[in-house]
Amino acid sequence: MKAVTWQGRRDVSVDTVPDPAIQESTDVIIEVTTTAICGSDLHLYEVLVPFMHSGDILGHEPMGKVVEVGSSVKQLSVGDRVVIPFQISCGTCFMCARGLQTQCETTQVREYDNGAALFGYSELYGRVPGGQAQYLRVPYADGTTIKVPEGPDDQRFVYLSDVLPTAWQAVEYAALEPGASVAVLGLGPIGDMAARIASHRGFRVIGIDRVPERRRRVSARGIETLALEDHPKIGDAVRELTKGRGTDAVIDAVGMEAHGSPVAAQLHRAVALLPKPAGKQAMLRSGVDKLAALYSAIDIVRRGGTISLAGVYGGVMDPLPMMTLFDKQIQIRMGQANVQRWAPEILPLLNDDDVLGVEGFASHTLPIDDAPRAYEMFQKKRDCAVKILLKP
Repeated sequence: MKAVTWQGRRDVSVDTVPDPAIQESTDVIIEVTTTAICGSDLHLYEVLVPFMHSGDILGHEPMGKVVEVGSSVKQLSVGDRVVIPFQISCGTCFMCARGLQTQCETTQVREYDNGAALFGYSELYGRVPGGQAQYLRVPYADGTTIKVPEGPDDQRFVYLSDVLPTAWQAVEYAALEPGASVAVLGLGPIGDMAARIASHRGFRVIGIDRVPERRRRVSARGIETLALEDHPKIGDAVRELTKGRGTDAVIDAVGMEAHGSPVAAQLHRAVALLPKPAGKQAMLRSGVDKLAALYSAIDIVRRGGTISLAGVYGGVMDPLPMMTLFDKQIQIRMGQANVQRWAPEILPLLNDDDVLGVEGFASHTLPIDDAPRAYEMFQKKRDCAVKILLKP
């Protein structure tokens, strides 16, 4: 089969690899019909090099048709149409029973003391082959997959794998009361969708980004936006719009890929160039993030407000302004999205009314052979790239 494989820093290729096979009785094999490139994939492309291996299959946002079913699988049959969440969850353990599928105790990657295994996401999360491929083995299929109806194009459902539940959880974690306001930092796929969800639920949204095309997508849905480059002190600009207080909550949808953190950026590049054993130890013991977005969130949010972190962070020695956080009485919630927890609330919105605009959400749909160009385009924010779907 064809698959998108990691070959080195900023180097992916499309290769022919062996088809996956059933390994455990709880597995299914799906034929992938649509898959996507996630902003988190760029961490593998650029930052998490020490934990990657040449030939690793990338991708954690696929959907498709079941083509083979393990003998212990009870809820799926050949021909079922399914979305595959980015995390692998058993569905029955202590954590899964509490809606914390990203902490699944059955698939937890204990070697690194991390949460549930993820598709296509480095040693840190189990080194499980990913979904940017023609076929995918899905472990613990009953607890992991989401069955969706036949009919509409894949774009109606593919975002259930990551974008929709991640954005939904970001809004939930913002703890917004009726009439509240929320600033969304970063209008890439997650920030864009979080802004749409918050607006749909009746909250005032202020979207902030430096890329004009991304602001225009959000503005077209009647959402306020601010151009980061026009406001060197973005907190002051938000306070001017909110009676001098700041928004009730801030969703940071940027994470470790933030611009405006030159020292951390240099450290990321240096670690990526180290021999792998040294690079791993550097990241595990002294890694730092680009924190410009988080610092902005702390500045923007009103006193007593909430910061919801949807962007991925991975540092272990990040310097935080604890005095400001304490003085402003800021609450912070964060974590990978628990996809199965939110899917039942999201699915009813993916009807013919398409209130979140999922059918027009992708900026590009490309054949899988174009994946190397797509990765480069997405990382460099060229050609208005916001969300790229790949067709195997």
